[in-house]
Amino acid sequence: MTLFTQQLFNGVALGGVYCLAAIGLTLVFGVLRIPNLAHGSLYMLGAYVTYFFLTTVGVPYVAAIGIAALILFVLGVLLERLVFHPLRNSPHTHHMIAAIGAMFFFQAVAQAIWGADFRRMETPISGSLSILGAEISAQRIVIIVTAVVVLSLLTWFIKRSIHGQTIEAIEQDRTGAALVGINPAMVSMLTLGLSALLVTIAAGLVSPINLLSPTMGDSLNLKVFAIIILGGLGSLPGAIVGSFALAIAETMTSTYISSAVGEAVAFIVLVAVLAIKPTGLFAKAVQR
Repeated sequence: MTLFTQQLFNGVALGGVYCLAAIGLTLVFGVLRIPNLAHGSLYMLGAYVTYFFLTTVGVPYVAAIGIAALILFVLGVLLERLVFHPLRNSPHTHHMIAAIGAMFFFQAVAQAIWGADFRRMETPISGSLSILGAEISAQRIVIIVTAVVVLSLLTWFIKRSIHGQTIEAIEQDRTGAALVGINPAMVSMLTLGLSALLVTIAAGLVSPINLLSPTMGDSLNLKVFAIIILGGLGSLPGAIVGSFALAIAETMTSTYISSAVGEAVAFIVLVAVLAIKPTGLFAKAVQR
């Protein structure tokens, strides 16, 4: 029972990381109508920029994540302006090829600056908390709490703020939103910047647990795409439910079966769901 409780909390913490990453990708798909294949490389860059400010500059851990999130927000805006916006009237395959090019470019930049070797990020958050006999690390508690806070703020932003409501309007009907005066180009920039910000927070939170490398975003990319397809393309509730369900399933299967099965569980679940309900668990119609 103690092992089960510990792995359950580990799964919830991992789900918080997946959730922040998946929601950003879901927002981008809902607004730009394209799968951002460079999403994992933004996650990787967010981790390295956080690492730089924490270890080289010497700023506090929370401030390092905040500064990295702001820098990646700007990078996300530039990515939309320089890569995706010029291709807005092109076939979707052009966007995917451009995103793959951006992914390899970001990986090459990270390797040139920090090298190809694995790096470890230290965190000032140490210790553990005993819950039902299980020792849960303080870092994972911080991940869970931060994910809940960020998701709450994001929900308020989308539902209550003017800028958030423009994102929702573009997702529901891009043409109709443009007719009432909403600028789709500005919303696209905001959305990709917000997506990069969210995935950077996820990277900064989980980096003290995992090792850093220029290709660390590849695995996350695959799992996050599996999550948004599982939950339903463009569906925020689907991304949230899919993230926690997948993370807990991955953690439990790695513990009780094998780590290889844990790595493959995302795609096993995805195939099973698509065989039963191809539109995903929370299907959402996306207007063209």
